[in-house]
Amino acid sequence: MTRPSTQVRYMAGMVVDATGSGMYLPLSLLFFHHVTGLPIERVGVIMTAAALFSLVGNPIAGVLVDRFGARAVVVGGYLVRAVGFAAYPLVDSPLTMFLAVALVALGDGSYPPSIQSFVAAIARGADRDRLLAAQRSLRNAGLGAGGLIAGAALGLGSDAAYRVIVLVSAAAFAGAALILRTIPVPGGAVPGGAVPGGAGPGGRAGTAPRTTRDRRSGGYRLVLRDRTFLALTLQNVPTAFGYMVLSVALPVYVTQELDVPASLVGVLYAVNTVGIALLQIPVTRRLIRYRRTRTVAAGAATFAASFAAFALLSGVPARPVALAGVFAATALFTLGEMLHGAPLSALVSSAAPEETRGRYMAVYQFSWAIPITLAPAVLTALLSLSPVSMWLLLAGGVACSALTMLRLEPRLPARAVHARIPEDPEETDDRRAATATQKAGVD
Repeated sequence: MTRPSTQVRYMAGMVVDATGSGMYLPLSLLFFHHVTGLPIERVGVIMTAAALFSLVGNPIAGVLVDRFGARAVVVGGYLVRAVGFAAYPLVDSPLTMFLAVALVALGDGSYPPSIQSFVAAIARGADRDRLLAAQRSLRNAGLGAGGLIAGAALGLGSDAAYRVIVLVSAAAFAGAALILRTIPVPGGAVPGGAVPGGAGPGGRAGTAPRTTRDRRSGGYRLVLRDRTFLALTLQNVPTAFGYMVLSVALPVYVTQELDVPASLVGVLYAVNTVGIALLQIPVTRRLIRYRRTRTVAAGAATFAASFAAFALLSGVPARPVALAGVFAATALFTLGEMLHGAPLSALVSSAAPEETRGRYMAVYQFSWAIPITLAPAVLTALLSLSPVSMWLLLAGGVACSALTMLRLEPRLPARAVHARIPEDPEETDDRRAATATQKAGVD
């Protein structure tokens, strides 16, 4: 029997993971409030404090990826989270709750740098863009399906439903680990030799070649000396804040400022998740022919347009017009996410040298982790001061990100900018030699 292809197995793991996550995420606060009897505010404080361990897991994962390989760290992170979720029903005090959530947060922190490094190892060039697009599409579908399953289970009104949900989530993480463990990882770092192509940090030509051992021993110092990659990381910070508006700022804005019924907040969220689930793959197929930098910049510019549209709605007195505008701006936001997300992930992972990709991805992930941590406090504070100013500030920030991306384009490796350029120069030479041999044989 033929084993399923790498992409099929990878996507199966993502669906299992996302379904389990989707079951738990909507009721995380409610679960601990239910099993411990603690006030919801105290549960939130404990969960936030424990979630800080995700910031610790990120740099540790970068080192482990470079030493043991991305697949091992992805699988290990899944198993850590599976153990943490399996311990949730045993929580009976604030201390045990903190320990269980911290364990899961440690696994959560290891996930972004390890999964991006893993995708970079199993897919190259345009295949990487397609795989990342399929991942975003199916993960959105899985999260939605998990949420529906959780809602149905809680609708039964049984206390056991809470425990069943977290145990199924634990089983989903373990299942995803088993699936991804079967995926072969081709190639690998060149042991103790020169880096292919003789490029310096970030794969750019014109710098002295480094050996694999030099790169690994340099650790995070190499990443911090790579100014182009640091600029690529920093330009993502305003856009990462922009991604958070859908879950943090938009519900408050549309219900309190625009007087939109609270029941429509879920519909707006569905517009985003369903739109990405249905359209991400066909959109990415059409974007592969273009430079990734241009596509990412277009996505950031589309975000800026959506934020400006939300700001303009503040002055619209007619409620039907405001409702139509909210849906149009949300659709524009969704388009920006489809243009921006998958191409940026492919660009960043392609810009990092293979031998230290784990560390590079760990540094880059801080451009997401820090905004995600700060967004609830920052965005709600800006909303309380001036909602229109918040939207305009976000629009200006992501517009600057778009311009920075375009300015960085000449300094980035060609393999990162163009999806269809092979990543290994030696592979290109081999193909040219093979083509020449075939032509000689024909002649």
